Amino acid sequence: MAAKKKTKNSYVQKSGRRRAATARVRVHKGDKESTVNGIVIGKYFPGEVMRTKWESPFKITDTLGKYYITAKVAGGGKNGQLNAVAHATAKAFAQTDEDKFRAPLKKAGLLTRDSRKRQRRMVGTGGRARKQKQSPKR
Repeated sequence: MAAKKKTKNSYVQKSGRRRAATARVRVHKGDKESTVNGIVIGKYFPGEVMRTKWESPFKITDTLGKYYITAKVAGGGKNGQLNAVAHATAKAFAQTDEDKFRAPLKKAGLLTRDSRKRQRRMVGTGGRARKQKQSPKR
């Protein structure tokens, strides 16, 4: 039985977050299809607006077609997951070539985590964070 050679990972892995969503992204060199949870990214995030969002780190760094991603996302909704993927991809690009990619990604705001979360439910409000009970009219 032949022993397997251990090779250095040919990808950069980073995680990104938005609201309750977490994305673990691996950026590989090559021109394969990008996938999210094993599904082609165009099917997982359909539509022109979503495509523009996940392509933004590639367009800013001028690497569309030179790199591809494989991502695992969990939690939150589709929009939070999409923003988490974009955040993690930008962080990975910033690590691959810090001199060339970090400044334009930072200027575009893709390296900053969007920390806004759903406000917690307040006691005595009737179920939601800012909902108030109706006051009597007389």
